[in-house]
Amino acid sequence: MRDESPGLVTVVGIGAGGWSDLGRTGRSALAEAEVIFGSSRQLELLPPEITAARTRWPSPLLDALPGLFDDRRDQRICVLASGDPMFHGIGATLVRLLGPDRVRVEPHPSAASLAAARMGWPLAETDLLSLVTADAAAVRRLLNPGGRLLLLSRDAETPARIAAVLTEAGFGAARLTVLEQLGGPGERRVEGTAAGWSHEVDPLNVIAVDCGDGPALGVVPGLPDDAYASDGQLTKREVRAVTLALLAPVPGALLWDVGGGSGSIGIEWMRSHPSCRAITIEPDPARCATIRANAHTLGVPSLHVVEGRAPAALAGLPTPGTVFIGGGLTRDGVLDACLAALGPGGRLVANAVTVESEAVVAAAHAKLGGELTRLSVSRGSPVGGFTGWRTMMPVTIWSVTV
Repeated sequence: MRDESPGLVTVVGIGAGGWSDLGRTGRSALAEAEVIFGSSRQLELLPPEITAARTRWPSPLLDALPGLFDDRRDQRICVLASGDPMFHGIGATLVRLLGPDRVRVEPHPSAASLAAARMGWPLAETDLLSLVTADAAAVRRLLNPGGRLLLLSRDAETPARIAAVLTEAGFGAARLTVLEQLGGPGERRVEGTAAGWSHEVDPLNVIAVDCGDGPALGVVPGLPDDAYASDGQLTKREVRAVTLALLAPVPGALLWDVGGGSGSIGIEWMRSHPSCRAITIEPDPARCATIRANAHTLGVPSLHVVEGRAPAALAGLPTPGTVFIGGGLTRDGVLDACLAALGPGGRLVANAVTVESEAVVAAAHAKLGGELTRLSVSRGSPVGGFTGWRTMMPVTIWSVTV
């Protein structure tokens, strides 16, 4: 039975097969609706006997959503969504906006589920990424030899963009299978290699990627130093690994990386989990460009780079859960501004390499507590025909939870 609670919004998942693939509950909800929201393509899938007012989504959508539903609170409302509305769909957005008590979801198999079934790939062992809003470069975070990916396309050009990214990243031999109109009468598959891709495809598609052979890149913090373009301002691999361990990234957390240098801390923070976010603050324009290039190459193109000098550049930024200070410790107000930005339970980690910056963290430790760690790293290097130890500058790390 339909729940007649005032203001209830029913979200019905619909596939490329349209009305014929819907279950009884979804059909009933649409038949009883007074207003149905959806894209033009989705609304055209409904048969003529559905008499509700068909309303296409406005653009931009998110800002308009609250008013759309508040104005129709007394009407029976349905929303059409592609596949499973809770899998990168409008269903999750509406639950966040309206609350779970006001939204009922009738799911359809997701595009990822259908694609995995067609490919014969275990979904639990396959990496998923939506490129509906994400930059194609985000796929680089998932690339490794033997990996399998399912990518939700934005449009007909997405497969060609992905093929170019794969080829640039050294995975030109990867096999691409583009699955068009999954579940519909026009379902089709197009196959080829990344390096040889030249196919035209339908805008409604999912891309299956079998990576095959290519360069391996670790999934834990401490990527090789040569993974980064740099002018020398780079937190070295061993120090970076320890620093990330002390920063302790958790899903969904926002990091401020103050004094970004080459961007390595913010980049590896974001690589640790797809929902981790980072803002890098760097005053040098050339280094800002380098950070953006490194973020693109290493699969986190959404890293936010702020060109400016702390503490002034910190004003108005979203509140962080964690702050790393890799540069600017001795500048008046930087440490105080970073500590003030953190809420209860927030974490700050600062690296000091000079006597003056060590004095700042020593004073802060005396006042606020926390942990002090001193790292001295030596790397083996040639000495004539032999091998000796070359010691890098020691680094003092202060970490504290406020």
